[in-house]
Amino acid sequence: MRKNMFSVVRTITMIGAVALLAGCATPPPKDQSNLCNIFRENPGWYDDALDMQDDWGTPIHVAMAFIKQESSFRHDARPPKDYLLGFIPWGRVSSAYGYAQAQDPAWSDYQKATRNGGSRTNFADSLQFVGWYTSETQRQLGISKWDAYNQYLAYHEGRGGYKRGSYKGKPTLIKVSRKVEQQAKNYGWQLKKCKKELDDNRSWWSF
Repeated sequence: MRKNMFSVVRTITMIGAVALLAGCATPPPKDQSNLCNIFRENPGWYDDALDMQDDWGTPIHVAMAFIKQESSFRHDARPPKDYLLGFIPWGRVSSAYGYAQAQDPAWSDYQKATRNGGSRTNFADSLQFVGWYTSETQRQLGISKWDAYNQYLAYHEGRGGYKRGSYKGKPTLIKVSRKVEQQAKNYGWQLKKCKKELDDNRSWWSF
């Protein structure tokens, strides 16, 4: 009886812990079209973005455009499920997960290269991943970190796929990449207008 009671208490405790963690997850920003409003709603994300830019040289507006496209700022985003014969559930279409939709092999490479354990559901870690990936793409393929269009193609297809030109037969992907490019431009202009405000707020909180 005592053993059964202990099992019940332990189960309730575990359920409560999971619920608490779920409740602590940062909800997606209300206005995802405006980078200033995103950082006003989540000031800590601005600090994370500055750290990423300092570490990797990837512009904040480019990395944030990637995150918006990949997950709409949802920490637990996953790709759709795959179905065998059209109706039998057969796992996910890929292992992509988290804010940056990093796939298992790429995330493993990132962890090995940076010695950063990290989590794909952590915003700061996901931004660091985007910074690292785009930095490596520039090093290996010569694509500028400011070139959101080609960087996103390489991000989506992998560097090998990009070199082979796999994206050329994917008009939908090319359209999405242009969308990311425009989003990055919009975010860039918006950030210029509110950067002083964001920096001043950082100084105030630091004080």
